[in-house]
Amino acid sequence: MRNTITCGEATIRLLARYGVDTVFGIPGVHTLDFCRGLGTSGVQQGEVTHVQTRNEQGAGFMAEGYARATGKPGVALVISGPGVTNAATALGQCYADSLPMLLLSAEAASTSIGKGWGVLHEVSEQKAVTKPLTALSATAHRAADVPELMAQAFSIFAGERPRPVHISIPIDVQAELVEDNWVPVSLPSRPEPRAGLIAEAAALLKGAKRPVIMIGGGAGQAARELTAIAERLGAVVIASTAGKGIVPDDHLLSLSASTVRPEVQAFIAEADCILAVGTELSEADSFIERLDIRGKLIRLDIDPRKMNDFYPADLAIVADAGPAMVELATALEGHDGAAVRAQAEDIVRGLREAIDANLSASERQHARLLSALKDCAPGDTIFAGDACQLVYTGAFAMPLAAPRRWFYPAGYCALGCALPNAIGAKLALPDRPVVVLAGDGGFMFTVQELMVASELSLPLPVIVWENGGLKQIQDDMDSRDIGRVGVEGANPDFLMLAKACGCHGERPSDLASFQSTVAAALEAEKPTLIAVRENDPWLT
Repeated sequence: MRNTITCGEATIRLLARYGVDTVFGIPGVHTLDFCRGLGTSGVQQGEVTHVQTRNEQGAGFMAEGYARATGKPGVALVISGPGVTNAATALGQCYADSLPMLLLSAEAASTSIGKGWGVLHEVSEQKAVTKPLTALSATAHRAADVPELMAQAFSIFAGERPRPVHISIPIDVQAELVEDNWVPVSLPSRPEPRAGLIAEAAALLKGAKRPVIMIGGGAGQAARELTAIAERLGAVVIASTAGKGIVPDDHLLSLSASTVRPEVQAFIAEADCILAVGTELSEADSFIERLDIRGKLIRLDIDPRKMNDFYPADLAIVADAGPAMVELATALEGHDGAAVRAQAEDIVRGLREAIDANLSASERQHARLLSALKDCAPGDTIFAGDACQLVYTGAFAMPLAAPRRWFYPAGYCALGCALPNAIGAKLALPDRPVVVLAGDGGFMFTVQELMVASELSLPLPVIVWENGGLKQIQDDMDSRDIGRVGVEGANPDFLMLAKACGCHGERPSDLASFQSTVAAALEAEKPTLIAVRENDPWLT
């Protein structure tokens, strides 16, 4: 007797064979055949565990958090139509931040696509909705298309700049019977540098008197080598928000993720040679129209389109950062950059002092809280941040010693990602401490996912910074003499809200109680919402 199962179940089994262990989503009438292959949260009935979210946007953000924490594809499974459009924000964020996410969705019956019959969840061409937000958006018109589309998706994740993929499977295709013999393909490796280019880069860097290394998230696998390269050259290191911690932020040569600071922007103009590794040199890291780059620019990136975009390279190297930095570190062995390094350490020390002296009143409160948080959280803690002023300050003021520990959506900058990101990260790495950092405005975008964290008994400290609404936009309006419009909405009682969701709720009265609350929350049997008001006396 032939071993036949539905295409929907076969799809889930194929995901498991590609190494997927968790999917996030909300089942619907159009995803029932997928559910045949799924287990419930915490109960391994199937090959892949399903985590029930409260909104498909939360599902996408949880998949994003899984990917941020591990570097492996996070997967969201959603219904057709509104499920896809709800999850699309997370797709945009994963596209902007080069994260491997798979959005697997249902679609209306293949016979109805594009015909306007008014069927349930109808979108005339669903793949067109997500095409601008993905590396691949495709519809399986028959069951036999699914293994090929999965092969394309996981090849993108493995061999290219990782970006999200959306695969739609219509309900009639999900129901097709297939043999349970779908297996993963052999995945491509990432490119290595072309012969001679690393030697050229080494020669330029050796001759530099004021070298700078700018690192992004694409350099995450080369932390040790980049640290060694910086030390041999005496190069100042500046990270993007995604590259934060690759070279430890407290290293004497590191300025952390500080391109947003005018002090650092002015210094970049003084560099005579810049090595940019795995970074777009994005406007979303500096928030100015263009960095003043005057020195020779060496760009090393897996994406060839980065070589001659807004910042054309003097030397372009298309390669994965891991093997390329091993080769460059070898090429620089024996180079004596001691004199340059001493000067660079003095520069870094002076710039850190200048940044500290120029902090605004709000930034000083942020820095005070973040310093206390660093002292009470374990060294391997992951901080899942939303788009809020506390996190903006933390990008340069919160020192971290390793990559994948600071989540900050600087590129797409969607609100509401912090809590679901943290849930995804905690489920991916259950032994790692995870802390949420959110503003009061952004937290309300996905507050319903607090129920998911509560149901799963996740020990998450959820720090909500209360500053009266959308404070960054308030400040921007004030600075331009624009009357405040739509930025001062009322907040709920966050402590009562936490308790209503089955969580602890605390409002610390001083730094010591804040630290003890965080420490207790990391050991608790459920999440703890920690509400902190800007301008409370203990922060000023």
